[in-house]
Order: sequence, then structure tokens, then C-alpha cells
Amino acid sequence: MSPAPTSAKSSHPPFNEGAAHVAAPSRFGVPSLDEMPDDIRAICEETRAKIGFVPNVFLAYAKRPEHFRAFMHYHDLLMKGPSGLSRAEREAIVVAVSAENACLYCVTSHGAALRILGKDPFVADQIAVNWRTAELSPRLRAILTFASRVNDRGFAASDKELAELKALGLTDDDAWDIAAVAAFFGFSNRMAGLMDMRPNPQFYAMGRAADGR
Repeated sequence: MSPAPTSAKSSHPPFNEGAAHVAAPSRFGVPSLDEMPDDIRAICEETRAKIGFVPNVFLAYAKRPEHFRAFMHYHDLLMKGPSGLSRAEREAIVVAVSAENACLYCVTSHGAALRILGKDPFVADQIAVNWRTAELSPRLRAILTFASRVNDRGFAASDKELAELKALGLTDDDAWDIAAVAAFFGFSNRMAGLMDMRPNPQFYAMGRAADGR
């Protein structure tokens, strides 16, 4: 059978026609840069100069400056501070936990960071969908297994779990960092849900190689 002519009109409506698109970073509104305290405006402008846009999480938290400062301070300590975990491993924790919590903002934004820092967009996308079936090293699988446990109801780490991490060369401080990142983003995921926070469109394309690994 010959394929239908390319000029033939489809009987179907355009994909996703009529969908409501949420443009606001937060349902509670966001201040303009001019309305922000000087230190917060400086962070937003510095970030825009570096990556080309201001992440919506910055705008959303700027609504409450003290919350912005506390959130960003602990975020930067966990994600950029000294640790036995690499920055890519920490981003992988965020993506895995956020996917389990169904947080659109964090999966999308930190998925972009993981593609860039991990230099493996394929595995980054696998983790964003289901880390359990992703192509992971034994170390990274152990990290994400423990991180996933942190947001379980009634979570309490067992000696066996900590011993399993140590068997792969992960220290008590590393276990602390895994739990801290997972727990912090459990909080962040839920606040993003409260605010109906939406990812900046730029995140979707970041870190995607056109020619494979």
C-alpha cells in the first residue's frame, strides 16, 4: 500500500490543542527584580548572566526573602559544598527522589544539571523516568537506593544499610550527605507543588548532545 500523500489533511486536531499553559513561576506571584532586596536581586542577575535566564525557583522564593536566603544557603551547601559525593552524584539523587515525588520542576531543572555535570544525557533521562531500571554503576545504584529510602514513611536507617554503603567505599559522612540531599529535596518537591512551580522552558534543552554519548 502506498503511503498517504504528505499533503493529505489529518482528521485529528493538532496535538494538545486547547491545553492551558501555566506561565507564572508561582501561583502566589513573584516580585520584579526591582522589588527584590539587593542581595537577592544580585543573585538573580548573576545567574542570568551565567546561564541566560533566572530560574523560576529563584523568582518564586524571592516572594519571601528570608525563605529565599535560608533555602539557597542550604541548597548551595548540600549541592556545591565539600563532600565525598561528586556534584553529578548529588544531582542524580535530586532527580531520582524528585521523580518518585512526581515533582515536575525539580526533575526538569535538575535533570538538566545532571545531563551537564554527568556528561551522560541517556542515563540522566533514565534516572528521571525510573532509576531502578537505569544503567548505573554499583556505587551510584547504592547511592540512589539509599536516597530513595529516605522519603519512605517512618524512615530510619539500619546498620545493614550503612554497612552496604561502606562496602562500596562510602563513608558515614557520605551517608549523611545522601540523606541530607534526599530529605532537602523531599521538602523542595512539596514546596514546588504548593506553589505550582513550573520549569523554565530553557531547562528542557540543556545538556542534550545531538550525536550521542
